[in-house]
Amino acid sequence: MAEYEKKVREVLKQNGCEFVRHGKGDHDIYYSPITRNNFTVDSKIKSRHTANAIMRQSGIKYHF
Repeated sequence: MAEYEKKVREVLKQNGCEFVRHGKGDHDIYYSPITRNNFTVDSKIKSRHTANAIMRQSGIKYHF
């Protein structure tokens, strides 16, 4: 299985999303200037479906 966490965080950073704080467990909270909402990012993203869901929540038009 592919590991998507590193690429997801790169795409988020390139699109202006900012790290807000650490959440519960191994999740981090990010802020998207596109949607003006906070969303969670898991530290172990093994599914492209999960990676794509994070992209949708952030408002970024990017698909794995």
